[in-house]
Amino acid sequence: MAWLFLTGSILTEVAGTLSLRMAAHGRRRWYAAVVTGYLVAFTCLSFALAEGMDLGVAYGIWSAAGVALTALAGRLLFREPFTWVTAAGVALIVGGVLLIELGARPA
Repeated sequence: MAWLFLTGSILTEVAGTLSLRMAAHGRRRWYAAVVTGYLVAFTCLSFALAEGMDLGVAYGIWSAAGVALTALAGRLLFREPFTWVTAAGVALIVGGVLLIELGARPA
């Protein structure tokens, strides 16, 4: 169940961040989606932690997936650049989170 909550947290955080991009460009009604997205994201993240997921693992996956999905969505929705350097940065973030996940497992 913790993984389901974490997935919900990631998706709503990305939705909130994409809504922030819309709100920042003069569409103020999007601020309601920003607040809702972040409130639901943090609530789901707290539920994932309450289900026993380690904080370092949960936050690492949450932030890395959020960065990666937001960068890809920014490219698709807003035509923002996604260069090989950006892709390498995302890969490094994902790799770092995988190492944190592996380090959190008992030997």
